[in-house]
Amino acid sequence: METKSSNTSSFLKGCVILMRPPNLPTAAADIIAGCAIVGVFAHLTLNFTGGLAVDMMLLVLSSILLYAGGVVLNDVFDFEIDKAERPERPIPMGTVPINSAIFLGSGLLVLGVLLSFVVQLESGIVAIILTATILVYDSLAKHHVFFGPLVMGSCRGLNLMLGMTIFGIPPVLFWCYSLLPIIYIAAVTLISRGEVHGNNKKYLLFSGLLYGVVIISILTLILESEQHWLLISPFLILFIGAIFKPLVKAYSFNTPENIKKAVKAGVISLVLMNAALAASTSEWWVGLLIILLLPLSLFLSKRFSVT
Repeated sequence: METKSSNTSSFLKGCVILMRPPNLPTAAADIIAGCAIVGVFAHLTLNFTGGLAVDMMLLVLSSILLYAGGVVLNDVFDFEIDKAERPERPIPMGTVPINSAIFLGSGLLVLGVLLSFVVQLESGIVAIILTATILVYDSLAKHHVFFGPLVMGSCRGLNLMLGMTIFGIPPVLFWCYSLLPIIYIAAVTLISRGEVHGNNKKYLLFSGLLYGVVIISILTLILESEQHWLLISPFLILFIGAIFKPLVKAYSFNTPENIKKAVKAGVISLVLMNAALAASTSEWWVGLLIILLLPLSLFLSKRFSVT
């Protein structure tokens, strides 16, 4: 009886590990930022509507489920590689049977899509496109030097777009904001090329350039914002410090350990990027709201793997 209980506990813990808990708050941050871009918080400030708040929470939950499903299936597709390079992961260890992982990942994706349809038809359509993009990345694109970062970044761009669909399909002008997470996550994905073996300085340099593009874009939004720049520039400063300190260290000491730390910082700092983006396009206090997700992500990152 004790052995069976222990096996069940190990299985459940393995399922949680597969879902990368530290990364899930970053998915929520995408949605909140997307909602901020299309003016949700202006509506809530002028006239609080419980239905709008519920819709935002449903999109947040949908995004978390889609992200969790995507990373579970990512490990399913990486099963053979992980047996050699990351044998400590739940599937190669046998803690979570591969068929169970397939069922878990697929179920999370389906639930995520269904929840998005509850909010808007357009939200459901974007969620389906996002799911398809996740599966393309997991199964085909991730090992390609160019398409891997591009498709992974597109998943984040579509996640931000999912938040923007809370009122339906947003104006085309707003679609441009989705380019920022595409560029940013493409940079983080390039950094991860050396997680196992190191020796990826050329990727780190290119990632630094992509980071620069994102930073300049957000700085432009801050300068064009109707709010005083002193209120919203601290979000950008925090973001810059969080991503460049580990990147410089990984370049100076190009070891797998430092590269992993740079990737971890890049993923978790999505919260800060979204905070800066939301503050510059909505209200400064929305940035603070998003930053509240950061301690949760950091807390979970000490107990679970980010990559």
